Amino acid sequence: MARILNLETATTNCSVSISENEKTILLKENNAAEYSHSEQLHVFIKEALDEASLSFLDLDAVSVSKGPGSYTGLRIGVSAAKGLCFSLDIPLIAVATLESMARQVKLEENQLVIPVLDARRMEVYSAVYDENYQEIRETKAEVVEVSSFQDYLSYDKVYMVGSGASKCKETLQHSNFIFDETLMPSASEMAVIAHDKYQKEHFEDVAYFEPYYLKDFVLQGKKTNP
Repeated sequence: MARILNLETATTNCSVSISENEKTILLKENNAAEYSHSEQLHVFIKEALDEASLSFLDLDAVSVSKGPGSYTGLRIGVSAAKGLCFSLDIPLIAVATLESMARQVKLEENQLVIPVLDARRMEVYSAVYDENYQEIRETKAEVVEVSSFQDYLSYDKVYMVGSGASKCKETLQHSNFIFDETLMPSASEMAVIAHDKYQKEHFEDVAYFEPYYLKDFVLQGKKTNP
């Protein structure tokens, strides 16, 4: 049995789960308007272990949402995961944020899901997954335009989910598109992906692993007069 601690901090949702094999057995999360990961993440980890009657020594691996997403949120999650893996000498598993989002949508034949996370201005982070949750178009940062995602209109239904769905809804007009801006990344959906990677020993180098930011971080500072 593989017990894995799963950490999701790519958005405002601070989420922690514990899974046994492919099943999530415990979930702790809170979606606050402002990022609260620095205050809540380690508290949630301890509470999750206590409620599952487990200790850190019972863990076989730690999985972490690797992005794309918030620069600060991703760094907090990855730092926590790497610290635990170093101290416990257990593997680190990276889970694509958009893939775990896609798995929250139950798909039928000839349907797609496109997770979309809000980025700057009219941009979103997105990827495209088929009914088997196989990625059929890689993750991109892109500006939402009328022509966006037109290659997928032959599918019966195309679910666009996540914080960027509202931007898409304003621009994309087609009956095949179904929008849900309430769906967010959650550690609840990381179990299947993390277990598969654990079985295949697809582990990250704890010393060198970095989040998948997709775009360079831009610090917004106050303007000063020349």
